[in-house]
Amino acid sequence: MPDKNRIKSYVEGGFYHVYNRGVERRRIFLDDQDYRVFMHLLKYYLSDPQESKNHPLKDLTGFEPVRPRPLETLHGRVELHCFCLMPTHFHLLLKQIDKDGMQSLLRRLLTTYALYFNRRYDRIGHLFQGVYKAVLVKEDNYLLHLSRYIHQNPTLTKKYLNQYPYSSYPEYIGEKKTPWLNTEFILDFFKGTKSEELKLTKFDNYKEFVENYDQEPEEIIGKLIIETD
Repeated sequence: MPDKNRIKSYVEGGFYHVYNRGVERRRIFLDDQDYRVFMHLLKYYLSDPQESKNHPLKDLTGFEPVRPRPLETLHGRVELHCFCLMPTHFHLLLKQIDKDGMQSLLRRLLTTYALYFNRRYDRIGHLFQGVYKAVLVKEDNYLLHLSRYIHQNPTLTKKYLNQYPYSSYPEYIGEKKTPWLNTEFILDFFKGTKSEELKLTKFDNYKEFVENYDQEPEEIIGKLIIETD
């Protein structure tokens, strides 16, 4: 089961469900460019170091903060396994390789995105509701169902999940390939003995598990993660 949603310790090799929403439940993504900027920042910080000295958003939007966050990437220090961006909140499933990797990623990601957002929409003040929430995941079963919950976020009509453009679900069902996203760890649950241990043998693949599972997410992983709704 998960720990409390305030991090008390940073565990090397630990998986975390990270999420936050807009202050006063406001929208944090207003159009396609906002979503693309957030994902571009994820790509930049999770990829191999780039030779360009430009700020990661300069070529995409022309935006360059007066006081930019550090340009060093976090490649090799933290891994992204799932994500879903919604109009008012986001979900990330991260694996922390070293004990400061996740904290460094989120500090750079959220600060830079907030600077971009405030500059674009001529606003001041906090964009996110306090410090991000993070749940340390200790069990494979919880991790697996958490990935399903994250990918089910866009719609209650599961038939169209693969059409949502701001989620890692298309990568999990083979429709896209993203180098800075690790899908193998969770997909391996559907192979060999792991599938039997986690009682997944009735599902031929991950897509069936996400779209045809007959139990609501909160019945398995509790109500904690519903805070973003």
